[in-house]
Amino acid sequence: MTKDDIELLFEYDRWANNRVLESAEALSSEQFTRDLGGSFRSVGNTLTHMIGGEWGWLTYWKATSHTATFLTELWDRHDVLFRPEAFPDLPSVRSKWTEIEKEQIEFVNSLTEEALTKLFPTREKELSLAQLMQHLVNHSTYHRGQVVLMMRQLGIKPMATDFVLFLRETSSSSATYA
Repeated sequence: MTKDDIELLFEYDRWANNRVLESAEALSSEQFTRDLGGSFRSVGNTLTHMIGGEWGWLTYWKATSHTATFLTELWDRHDVLFRPEAFPDLPSVRSKWTEIEKEQIEFVNSLTEEALTKLFPTREKELSLAQLMQHLVNHSTYHRGQVVLMMRQLGIKPMATDFVLFLRETSSSSATYA
C-alpha cells in the first residue's frame, strides 16, 4: 500500500464520517442517546467508540515506545477520555472529532513510503503501519454501518457512505483513481 493509497483511504474515512455526523444532526437528543441494544447501545455511544478508536490508533502510531506499560497507560487514558458520558450530544462528539481529524491529517500528510513499512507490535504479531491504518478505516466503516442501522431504526434516513460513491463525488479521488 502506497502513501497515495493511504491518503485516499483517510480522505474517504473523513468524508464518510462527516456524512454520518451530518445525518445524525436529524436526531433528537433522546434519539441520540436511546439504547437500541447494539454493540455500543446508542448512536452517541457508537460514535464515541469510533472517535476513541481513531484517537487511540493515532496516539499509538505517533508514540516512540510501544512497551506493555505504554499500552496499558494508553488504553487507561482512552477509557477515561472516551467515556460515553463525556460526549452526551452531537456537538461534543463533533468538536472532539474535528480536533482528532486535524491531528490525523497532519500525521497522514507527514508519512513517507518508508514509514508505512514500520512494524508495530500487536497482540499476536507485528503489523505494518499501512496495515494498521487500513484496519482503522475498516473499523470505522464497520461502525458507520451500525450507526446507519440504528438511525434507520429511529426513522431517520442516513446518507450513503459507500467508497464508490466517494470516488464518484470527489474530484481529487476520481482524477487519481479513474
